[in-house]
Amino acid sequence: MKKSSKLIEGVIAKELIRHKDERGYFEELIRITDEFFQEGFGQLSHSYMNKGVIKAWHIHKTQIDWWYVAKGTLKVALYDLRKDSPTYRELNQFILGEDGDDVVLKIPGGVAHGCKVISEDAELFYITSSIYNTAEEGRISHDDREIGFDWINL
Repeated sequence: MKKSSKLIEGVIAKELIRHKDERGYFEELIRITDEFFQEGFGQLSHSYMNKGVIKAWHIHKTQIDWWYVAKGTLKVALYDLRKDSPTYRELNQFILGEDGDDVVLKIPGGVAHGCKVISEDAELFYITSSIYNTAEEGRISHDDREIGFDWINL
């Protein structure tokens, strides 16, 4: 595992603009015209997770994910498993949500991804570029030796 200071090829963290007032806030997440959303919409999903939950590792063959943490805070890690990628075997880490970066994170196909809830609970909303398809889905153990990421002792 090689931790990188640069983003994995194809990963984009779109910074959001939050418009606050006395009623709360409004922020726009994704527009169909966003360059980073060119692959388009397939499905919108919501994941509620309790404190300490680890969901890792997940990987898609070609499907793209766009992640947004609406509540709580997640530690997110990405690992590039695309052998033809200039960032093959690179690792990126993010803190997303209320105590982290306010972004929408684009995760390309072939990039393993996972998260750990580091707040009381967390809510992750994510768009995928296609609808659920078992042929697209892949799982890698959270303690995979090749990746070598320690989810337990974060």
